[in-house]
Amino acid sequence: MNIRLIIVVLLSCTVYSLSSQEYVTGLVVNESIEYELKKNTFPKDNSDRNMKEPEAVLLPFFDDFSTITIFPDQSLWDGNSVFINKDFPYMPVNLGAATFDAIDGSGKIYSDASWMPFMADELMSQPIRLDSIFQPVARKLSPSDSVYLSFYYQPQGVADYPQQYDSLILEFSRLTGEMIFSHMDSVFVNADLYLSGPNDTIWPLDTLWAPIGCNPDVFTINYNIIVWGDTVEVACDSVFIPEVVWDRIWYSEGLSLEEFYGSYGRYMLQVNIPVIDTFYFSDEFRFRFRNYASVSNSSYPDSWKSNGDQWNIDYVYLNYNRSAGDTTYRALTFSQRAPSFLKHYEVMPFNHYNRSQIANTKTEFQMFIANLDDIERNTKYSYHVEQVNGIFKYDYNGGSCNLKPFYEIGFQQCVGCGTAHACPPVKSVFSAIGNPDTVSYIIKHFISDSSDNNSIVDSAIYHQGFYNYFAYDDGTPEAGYGYEGSEAEIACQFDLSEADTLYGVQMYFNRTLNDANEVYFDIVVWGDNSGKPGQELYRLENQKVGWTNGLYSFHPYILGEPQVLSGTFYIGWNKFGRNSINIGMDANNDRSDRVFFKTPGEDWQGSNHKGALLIRPFFGSDIIMSADTESFEKDNNKLIIFPNPASDYFTIGNQDIINNPLSEIQIYNVFGQMVTTQKGPGLRIKTNTLPQGIYIVRVLSDNKQYSSKLFINR
Repeated sequence: MNIRLIIVVLLSCTVYSLSSQEYVTGLVVNESIEYELKKNTFPKDNSDRNMKEPEAVLLPFFDDFSTITIFPDQSLWDGNSVFINKDFPYMPVNLGAATFDAIDGSGKIYSDASWMPFMADELMSQPIRLDSIFQPVARKLSPSDSVYLSFYYQPQGVADYPQQYDSLILEFSRLTGEMIFSHMDSVFVNADLYLSGPNDTIWPLDTLWAPIGCNPDVFTINYNIIVWGDTVEVACDSVFIPEVVWDRIWYSEGLSLEEFYGSYGRYMLQVNIPVIDTFYFSDEFRFRFRNYASVSNSSYPDSWKSNGDQWNIDYVYLNYNRSAGDTTYRALTFSQRAPSFLKHYEVMPFNHYNRSQIANTKTEFQMFIANLDDIERNTKYSYHVEQVNGIFKYDYNGGSCNLKPFYEIGFQQCVGCGTAHACPPVKSVFSAIGNPDTVSYIIKHFISDSSDNNSIVDSAIYHQGFYNYFAYDDGTPEAGYGYEGSEAEIACQFDLSEADTLYGVQMYFNRTLNDANEVYFDIVVWGDNSGKPGQELYRLENQKVGWTNGLYSFHPYILGEPQVLSGTFYIGWNKFGRNSINIGMDANNDRSDRVFFKTPGEDWQGSNHKGALLIRPFFGSDIIMSADTESFEKDNNKLIIFPNPASDYFTIGNQDIINNPLSEIQIYNVFGQMVTTQKGPGLRIKTNTLPQGIYIVRVLSDNKQYSSKLFINR
């Protein structure tokens, strides 16, 4: 399988483009960010934060962005404008990366966005103690300690590619030794201090001098009418802070991922930068990544003015005793999301699956496994399938296989023993016990090093759903698909294993600038004509683009008359006017062979854009909305542990866990080999006897299970 060739073609089609009046754009809002902010999981701006000085980070500094949270880890990073996710990077070195784009920390396009490059996202470290280390013995650091900062980066990913001037830059901070003005400190005092009596008034443009205890030379020009008994804010003193300047250390001009791969022969490139100037070795050293982005100008339709110019970074690592050749890590990783076991769909009704199980199940699937170390490792791969709230389960053991380093071969190849790891078979079809309309399964994939006490591990999870609808998408749009032509028709093909009754369709529409896609359209159902839409079977007229509250929630449209269908059918829309309805597109699953479009007088044509439209026909009278495919992961990744990486111990940060005397912590490898166990409360766990590596920490508390990845580094 020529994976590289396929992906180069896919990526060349995900940028802003116009072909036969089809187009694909970015998003205007990031719903994941808006959703999390509504839950108050992160401050919306600096004014909401605790203003005390952050505690400096000790070396080593490391982040692989593998957590489930969408915001940067605030113990390492200051700010929330970048997006931590698994959707936008393409073939990253592990699951998860930090994405830079044109959307701010509130989930919206930057207010100062323009067609000229503007400064957009920033990922800035907390202050770092680059002056000293404290283990095993406290001592000063200097350039002779060979300090390096390394990271992987990638332009575009599965989204829009940055233009030449839409660059990514890295900067280091340094103190100049000078003090500069920061702001004017002020105090609130009773206006009676300045008034001679109740009948006196402070008028606009009156001068109010600082009260006793403040700098007597400071004053405030008043702009309000103030009377007896009012409170007034007046200047007290000037605040000066150490001057910090930012030095540009590295940058990359924008380019497409296809060009990037053509130049470097890989989809993510590692950069390793020495810290050699003495003025960086302070107790307040910071580094930051920033990107410049641009959006479409006024000559383009509003539906085109959206997010773009994406960059992804991963595996950010700062430490001493490194070298220019120190570019490997003692880690095994999965890249890309875990796949569906279904051959054609991400979700389908179980009765249709059950009618033809073999035909609807993949014979094999592909896993992207990397050995980031500098030595060959003997790896063990397995997966476990288990029905949610059911009894069906089974395991697959892929055995052992030697895996060469990533820098030599890239991801594990589907040859020899690697076939059982990188292209494993689907060992069994699914069996359902319970309600077949809402049955689902958790598929867990594991990779570990069998030669090192299984201390190097990674895992990936997929939620395989069987509901009463068909879905080609994974529920998350990375782009929007539209057609600008007048009276355009768009159709998506589906196949039924048996006759069934169509009750409606769920669609997810991307919001566009000024809601330019809030238009009317007809929902249409067609029969098949030799692999293209044929006779019109049903039309639901005068429907309006609508949105449903919730995270990536689909909007349901109920047919006036349920339609009994069989075999191949098509469902889509016929719009009027040139404005596009801009439906969501999943760029990680390509089902463009099932998408067709036409205009009056023309024949149906297949889509030129790779992806899957977020359109889901449903076949039961009950509307089962899209399932949260990561609910299992989210419920099991709320564990807070620190420090991480750990050396001799780590502590549990969840108060409800440490206050529960029945809480039990377990550290083990993915094959059930327990390393240590301990019960609460006040869980502080020793790790001094464990070798360096990556572990899985799990805590059982009040019938709930929490888990997190733990790094041990000395």
